Amino acid sequence: MKLLLDTCTFLWLTIGSNELSSNAVDAFADPKNEVYLSAVSAWEINVKYRLGKLSLPLSPDQFIPKERKRHLVTPLDLSEQDTLHLCKLPTPHKDPFDRMLVCQAIEHSLIILTPDPLIIQYPIRYLW
Repeated sequence: MKLLLDTCTFLWLTIGSNELSSNAVDAFADPKNEVYLSAVSAWEINVKYRLGKLSLPLSPDQFIPKERKRHLVTPLDLSEQDTLHLCKLPTPHKDPFDRMLVCQAIEHSLIILTPDPLIIQYPIRYLW
C-alpha cells in the first residue's frame, strides 16, 4: 500500500501516542508499505509551531526531517497538478491543509492514514 500520513498521524507516530489505532500502527509498521509525508503537512506543522499552537522538541526545520528519516517516511512534494485538483473537490472540509492532502491522495493514488471524519467524506481511500 502507498500511505499518506495525515499531519496528526505523523505527529502521533513520532511520539508513540496511544491516539493511533492498531490498524494505523500495523499499516505504518509493515515494511511492504510505502509511507509518505506531504510538504503540506510540513507547512501545517510550521504554521502551528510559529503560532504557538504546537510544541516540538526541535524547530520544524530540524524535527520534520529527523523524524521522517527515523521512521523511514518519504517526503511528498506538492505539485501544480495536486493544487489544480482543488477545483474538482467538494467542500465538506474547510481546512485548507486537509483539502490539499485529499487532492494529493487522489492525484497520487494514496491511502490517507487519518482519524479525521471530515477527510473520509471525500471519495478517497483511507485507513484508521
